[in-house]
Amino acid sequence: MTKLRVRTVILSDVHLGAPGSRVREVNHFLRNVRCAKLILNGDIIDGWQLRSGGRWDGTHTRFIRIVLKKLEKRGTEVVYLRGNHDDILSRLLPLNFENFSIVEEHVHEGPKGRYLVLHGDVFDSITKNFLFLSRLGDWGYNLLLRINRAYNAYRAWRGLEYWSLSKAIKARVKEAVNHVSNFEQHIAQLARNRGCTGVMCGHIHTPADKMLGDIHYLNSGDWVESLTAIVEHWDGRFEMIDFTTFQREYPLPDEEPPEEHLDSDSLPSAGQLEPGTP
Repeated sequence: MTKLRVRTVILSDVHLGAPGSRVREVNHFLRNVRCAKLILNGDIIDGWQLRSGGRWDGTHTRFIRIVLKKLEKRGTEVVYLRGNHDDILSRLLPLNFENFSIVEEHVHEGPKGRYLVLHGDVFDSITKNFLFLSRLGDWGYNLLLRINRAYNAYRAWRGLEYWSLSKAIKARVKEAVNHVSNFEQHIAQLARNRGCTGVMCGHIHTPADKMLGDIHYLNSGDWVESLTAIVEHWDGRFEMIDFTTFQREYPLPDEEPPEEHLDSDSLPSAGQLEPGTP
């Protein structure tokens, strides 16, 4: 099957190790995409959940293998930004190995200009200053996800489509709406101060692709509920990829493919891909 070929892929908030991580879906997405640059914008590994009895299985390890294979065999540049759930990486920053780097911030140079890339937790005062409250909120969020999974199992049994309880709460609770709005405005102003035309972030699990005044604001969402990523095409155009739509063209198999078939096609390396490559 023909892979989706793009210049850059930006994804965040995979939360490997957390019960709600939709790792099979993100693995399937990455297997079917070829890119010259992969930006992992924070909270890829959920250290908070792993320290409190989280779950890590073969599909989580497979995500790491897929990324390493892109780095090694595809010539893909991989930029990993620290998030708040993988804050243990702060001890290593900055770290650079040829095409792989772990950083706090990154400036992406694209055909449409300079984009500031950061996870975004720096603008979350609770995450930054009140760690106990932040972890309490994380516990509550994961409890909400467990209730949501049980409720959607019932909906599936009745033949109804998936419905997100946490998204409904975010959309209706005034404080949550204001928090998202303030977050966006603060991060756009930071990009403006840095002389960038746009900003890419994650953290709040709310995908977005819009203009905030003169700043192009992109939020890659998450792989717990929204299942979204952002791709940059070779002409500089950005596109929000929703997994529900993506799997119509690239159907998710019922079972994980064997290890030897994870990336077995004979495409050129990502660094050799160019616009119009068949």
